[in-house]
This record gives sequence, structure tokens and C-alpha cells, in this order.
Amino acid sequence: MKYICFGLALLTAASAADKNGPVRGEGFDKHVRLEATAYLDKASATDAVGMEMEDGFVVIEVKITPPAGEKLTIDRDDFLIRSDKDGQRGTPYSPTQIAGSSILVVKTGYNGGAVASERRGPSWGGLGGGMPRQMPVGGPSVVGNSAGTESATAVAPEEDASKEKTNPLLPVLEKKILPEKEIDGPVTGQLYFLMEGKHKPKQIELLYKTASGRVSVRFK
Repeated sequence: MKYICFGLALLTAASAADKNGPVRGEGFDKHVRLEATAYLDKASATDAVGMEMEDGFVVIEVKITPPAGEKLTIDRDDFLIRSDKDGQRGTPYSPTQIAGSSILVVKTGYNGGAVASERRGPSWGGLGGGMPRQMPVGGPSVVGNSAGTESATAVAPEEDASKEKTNPLLPVLEKKILPEKEIDGPVTGQLYFLMEGKHKPKQIELLYKTASGRVSVRFK
């Protein structure tokens, strides 16, 4: 009986270790203080959003605080996520890219510049529904860390008039996403990234561009 209980304890511990999020980190410079909570697996990302997210999406909730008495303009493209594991990197996706009504054409190729093929996402969900499984690497502006790395680049959305219903995920993401605006105090919101494969918290780095460089946030 002792051996059975010990085995169950090990199995429970291993199962808990397999779940990645949430994990926290922070960084700062003279222009901003950045606190972040990362939800790296599907289950925790779904919990953070409140609706089911597709495999491959990473949700990072950030709190941005400018120095006292100063203002800061938030631009989500100033954020970049990268992985030490395989060099994947990318900027955040907008709610309409994840759960919009357009078909996103994605060109895949290699870092030498040649385009190998085009893939079209589903009409409902943009990159949701199935596209994350098709994309070999994560996020817009993806850069591999070795020669011959396959990459995916969003090219041009095409409207699909045959799909009139709104994805219920869209208004949820629009409500929770980090707002792009000028702030003079702390602001909290979510960022949505696409990353292929499993990554340990210590392998993930969130970078935020400021006037004096980049603020780095590591998770643990």
C-alpha cells in the first residue's frame, strides 16, 4: 500500500509540473515599471481569458506603470515575446486576428526569404479554429534561430461574406486586451501571442521597448 501511495504522489507531482502557468515576472527602467503574469499552456490561457483558447496561444497579463508625474503612450507593437528554446519570437496578435471574421492568408517559407506556400485560415476565427496548428512558428514577424528555419508571415486578410455570425470570443478579447492609449498611472491588460510547441517558463522572455532601450521580463 505504501508503494502505491508513493507512486500516486509521484504521478500527481509530475502532472502538476507539466502545467506551465501562471508564472510571474517583472522589469523596469527609468521610463516604466512592468509586471507580467504569463499563462503558457492552453488550460491556464483559457482560465485567464474566460473562454477556450486554441493550442499555441500564450496569454500574458501586464501591468504598466509610468514614473510619478509622467505620461506614457502604450503601443502593443512595442512588446515582443521570445523563447530561448528555439528562437521563436513575435509581437502580439489583435483580437480580430484571433477571433475576427476575415480569412488570414499566411505565407510560409524559410529565413532565406523564399516563400514555400500559402495557407488560408478558417473564415470564423481568423487565426483561431485551426490555424495555430498549421503555423510552424509563432506570431507575426517570426525569426528563427538557425539557417533553414521555417517561418510564417501574415500577408493580407480576405473578407468572407458567407460568415455573418460574430465569434463570441472576439468581444471578450477586446475587453481584456491591453489598451493602446496615453496613460499617467498604472494600467493592466492582456497580450496574446502565438508560439509553437511547449516552452518552460524560464525559456520565455517578454521584451518592452522604451525610449532608452528594452525592459526584459523573465518568468519563474
